Amino acid sequence: MAKSKVRKKAVYTPPQKSKAPEVSPRWLAPAMVVLWLIGLAWIATFYVTASTGTKVPLMSDLGNWNLGIGFVAIILGVVLATRWR
Repeated sequence: MAKSKVRKKAVYTPPQKSKAPEVSPRWLAPAMVVLWLIGLAWIATFYVTASTGTKVPLMSDLGNWNLGIGFVAIILGVVLATRWR
């Protein structure tokens, strides 16, 4: 009967964790929430002023670009959310 071979390698030991846990900056969560709220408020204000026919100096000139501004603010908030630890 054949003999089993002796293991020549040492037993695997995983490397020790030397990194400290990462912590988010203090400004990240408030900035994220503020961007979401600004984007939501911008879009809501645009829809309300557009439906009532109210002329707001900056918003009326931009037209449907207001939706882009609101969504960009919301997307920037989501991008910041991906960096939250």
